[in-house]
Formats: sequence, C-alpha cells, structure tokens
Amino acid sequence: MTTPIPGIEKTKSGRYDELLDELVAPPPLRIVIMGVSGVGKTTVGERLAQRLGVQFVDADSLHSAAAIAKMSTGTPLTDRDREPWLERVGAVLAGSTTGVAVACSALKRSYRNAIRMHAPGTLFICLSASRAVIARRHAERAGHFMPPVLLNSQLDTLEPLMSDELGAVLDSDMPVQAIVDQAVAAVAASLGRLA
Repeated sequence: MTTPIPGIEKTKSGRYDELLDELVAPPPLRIVIMGVSGVGKTTVGERLAQRLGVQFVDADSLHSAAAIAKMSTGTPLTDRDREPWLERVGAVLAGSTTGVAVACSALKRSYRNAIRMHAPGTLFICLSASRAVIARRHAERAGHFMPPVLLNSQLDTLEPLMSDELGAVLDSDMPVQAIVDQAVAAVAASLGRLA
C-alpha cells in the first residue's frame, strides 16, 4: 500500500511514481538552427529533428505575408518588421512539450535574446559557410521568396554566437550527415550545461 503524500493527489492510475517522473523530467529540447539564407538551415534542421525524434518547424512559415512580400522585392526586413516574427518563433519553441527544432536566421544577438525571452534554454546551432558556397546554393535553388540580392545584407547583419550563449557554430560546407552528427554532439554537450 502506498503512503499518501500530503497535498499531492495520485495520478489516474493511482501511482505517485508517475507524478514524480513528471516533476523531474528534463525540459523538452528547444533548438534553433540559425544562419544566413542559403546556409542549409532547413535541410540540416529537418534531418536533425528526425534524428532526435522532435518536431521540425521552418520559421519562414511564421513570417507575415507583408514580410514575405517585402523580402521578395529585395528589401531587407527591419528590426521592427522582425519583432512579431521573433515572438512567433519563441512561442513555437516555448509551446513544445515534446521538443522542437526550428530553422530560423536569428542573425543578431538581440533576435536570439527575444527568442530566449519566450523559451529560455534554447540551443542555437549556427551554420556557417563561405560567401561563395552560400551564393552557389542560392543560385541552385528555385522558388524561395528570399532573393540572392539579400545575401550581402544578411552577412552584414550576422552577429556570431558569443561564448555566453548556449550553442555551437558548425561548418555547413560538408556532407549533411556530417553536419547532423556534429549537431547531435552539440545537443548532447548542451544537456550537460542545462543540467
């Protein structure tokens, strides 16, 4: 017979250990795969999410129609344009109960801070490649709203991850599987920092 714990009700099955498991369960994984347009965020993010068994969300789908229209004309978004989008990204991360990987540029530290306001403990995996590699990828892809002309603006805006930010910088000019392997290692290492 289980001794009642004052102030705590049993779960539906009548077991306290299930309730205790819920109380000590680690928080769900919250990962942002970041970097400039064309660096491979979506490709790596989808594979990483699959490997970790978490949901994948492309933050491009969270942009307003007005923001997409603006970028489609080759006009960079302003910080003010990005505010509601960053709030939506943060809400997606914070709302996940099973873990989520989000592909999101998160170019500035202030943008990453805005995301962390909603979802503390988010891990940022920054994908990096040379301008030539990214320009080649832009030229090879079709149907994306982000025109290659905005690449320079994004590279100029990019602020690298700082040592006090939970994350890792990975070279994306290698096979996708190798990048995903390194990202999984970065996630595993971050779990030690979160504990």
